[in-house]
Amino acid sequence: MLQYYSSALTEYKRLNTKEVKIGNLLLGNGHPIRIQTMTTTDTMDTDATVAQSIRCIEAGAELIRITAPSKKEAENLLLIKNKLRAAGYDTPIVADIHFTPNAAEIAARLIEKVRVNPGNYVDKKKFDFINYSDAEYNAETDRIRERFTPLVKICKEYGTAMRIGTNHGSLSDRIMSRYGDTPIGMVESALEFLRIARDENYHQIILSMKSSNPKVMVQAYRLLVQKMDEEFGECYPLHLGVTEAGDGEDGRIKSAIGIGSLLEDGIGDTIRVSLTEDPEFEIPVCRDIIKKYEQPARESDVPAIEQLPYDPFHYQRRSSFGVQNIGAGQIPIVVADLSKEEQITPETLNSIGYYYDELTDKWNIGDQAADYIFTGGKLPDFPLPGTLRVIAYWSEWMQAEDQQSVFPLFDSTEYEVADRKSDKMNFVMLDCFSDEHSINTLHRLEEMANDPTVIFCLSSTNNNAMQSQRRMFIELMNRKINNPVIIVVDSNEHTPDEHLVKFATETGALLLDGLGDGISIGYGSDATMDLIQTSGRTYLPVKDINQFTNNTAFSILQATRTRISKTEYISCPSCGRTLFDLQETTAQIRAATHHLKGVKIAIMGCIVNGPGEMADADFGYVGSGPGKITLYKGKDVVKKNVDSDIAVGELIQLLKDNGAWVDR
Repeated sequence: MLQYYSSALTEYKRLNTKEVKIGNLLLGNGHPIRIQTMTTTDTMDTDATVAQSIRCIEAGAELIRITAPSKKEAENLLLIKNKLRAAGYDTPIVADIHFTPNAAEIAARLIEKVRVNPGNYVDKKKFDFINYSDAEYNAETDRIRERFTPLVKICKEYGTAMRIGTNHGSLSDRIMSRYGDTPIGMVESALEFLRIARDENYHQIILSMKSSNPKVMVQAYRLLVQKMDEEFGECYPLHLGVTEAGDGEDGRIKSAIGIGSLLEDGIGDTIRVSLTEDPEFEIPVCRDIIKKYEQPARESDVPAIEQLPYDPFHYQRRSSFGVQNIGAGQIPIVVADLSKEEQITPETLNSIGYYYDELTDKWNIGDQAADYIFTGGKLPDFPLPGTLRVIAYWSEWMQAEDQQSVFPLFDSTEYEVADRKSDKMNFVMLDCFSDEHSINTLHRLEEMANDPTVIFCLSSTNNNAMQSQRRMFIELMNRKINNPVIIVVDSNEHTPDEHLVKFATETGALLLDGLGDGISIGYGSDATMDLIQTSGRTYLPVKDINQFTNNTAFSILQATRTRISKTEYISCPSCGRTLFDLQETTAQIRAATHHLKGVKIAIMGCIVNGPGEMADADFGYVGSGPGKITLYKGKDVVKKNVDSDIAVGELIQLLKDNGAWVDR
């Protein structure tokens, strides 16, 4: 039996899963983590779909998923497959099925894998609550068995693999009525189908638990692993993805948090990054996410976990006392690392959200303004904005004239011997299990914790840095040490995408478990910011490194739902079902609404997952027919069949009518 939900929580070790054969590709059972994507072309446009598939394969995709919303598209998959094979590509094809069992049964005879969604393969979603008796509920599951078993038998006969892919946004009314909109509902939705397949002795199965909310996604996958282990004594391979992640920086960060958090615990056998961009641009991001886990597992010196002091299946923020504006349930702070700047000027602060107006002699503060700056061995020589505070090395702080807005950073040894400390805030850096000195720090934790001004800053240079920091959190919690904690992550990567993945994975994995009262991200001594195009790959544009890290920090907090500082977009990646130009429309909506702090707007290409994923959004924009849009407020339809030419304006009016609009 597994400990909790993972084979190891203090080191990286892959979860042992069953082996599945997809065409000539082996997945699970220790095989490399496979990369996949999904085409955005019309499936009936054979040449366009083949051409796009080839671009994705040459970029590194190992599986290509293509939508098959009806029988004709399912039948056309064979023509697409034959053209790819004739061109010399043997990459397995996956048919994406929603609502149409007949299409799945056709596709299963023609290509290597089918994906079915248990929320809409047999059941329907009307947002109706039905109070089922046990007998009525069992009768419904019998109906599912009757409708699903033929597909299982076909897959078994033809050697076709299957993904049972639960989407948070398309849980059936039946599941919602019994389990609610919960991770356990997602798990049970998949297990119903898995039990049917196992009864037929069919095991070529991959499962997924996708959501646009990384917190829900991570909890659902963990529960699925635990439930499979408890019920079957074995685990099937897992496909990881954050659905409707969006585009640009936000899409990459949200994907890295959800996917990376699970990979850190050894969970995941194949991944797809769902960006509202051309699918070939998803592949490099996938590679950035998985490259760390392609290295052989290493033994860890991090102490074993004897007791996990929090529930990994339900979010609850770690309890901490307050030191000024840090801890005690207050929103997590952002510390901007400016220590590598040769000189800190008023212009330096522009990149972290502070703008000085000489005419009025006032500072203007943005919604994404850092709360603290770490200046290392130097101090600003000009009056700072009143809300901004400075952290400097202890030796520098000792020389500071203003010790009301400047506070010291100690290492644990300095703190122990210091004869002078701040009477308000003292930051103590703890290197988590990276060397013998940091392990000896454990003996002094209680002494430091007795000081109600101490804020711990946790970092680690270990390869398993996140697990090392988590282990220190666990040590603090088991010892009932409630000082606030800042998560510190430095990146030695080389491209903007690589830095984003590093920052998002290692801080996000902790924040999703309720660990941390603030974050500080920066660059290590070996880091670079290489913006050169390599092998046709274009990186995210970065003009100002400090602005990049500051925006990334706030985006991480936004994606983990721990601090909201901007508009949030739940935007699907497009596919052959999409009924309008999703990328262009998303850009238009973002340009018009990006100033609406805290408003969640869903932009969905079609009806498959739209209404469900929008259950977490305030407003929705969903394709309902060629050139037609349906507008939602929450789950409720407000306007149907709006011409796409005027639909963005109608969405803005909807925001205004509901008090969600503010002028810029």
